[in-house]
Amino acid sequence: MDWVALARTLATEAHAGQIDKAGQPYIGHVARVAAAVRGDDDAEVVAWLHDVAEDCPAFAARIEVFPAPLREAVQLLNRDAAPDADSYYARIAAHPLALKVKRADLDDNADPQRLAMLDAATAARLHGKYAHARAALGI
Repeated sequence: MDWVALARTLATEAHAGQIDKAGQPYIGHVARVAAAVRGDDDAEVVAWLHDVAEDCPAFAARIEVFPAPLREAVQLLNRDAAPDADSYYARIAAHPLALKVKRADLDDNADPQRLAMLDAATAARLHGKYAHARAALGI
């Protein structure tokens, strides 16, 4: 089974029509995160799926076809599954695959070129949020 292709297809379907904070197609973010971990198939699968369960609940059940270790990493990246931010980051920090994908996710989200597309207040808020996440994850 080509898990990467299946994950890419699912993510593309799940995020169809979604727009990010800068008005760009949301799948662009997901694709950049996946590209950042390319070469590690498990990480690439998790990268494609990292926002599906959280942002597209109607598609969440379709993640169940993936191998258990990949589903586990995706679940750890689902903020809705954590009682608070500290436990969310602690769970990710303790899981190498989830941490690898979260690092790529933060790198893309905190990209100065992407933040420059936002209004100053939103960019400043997100910059602080991503800095806190990095500190909590130890990266």
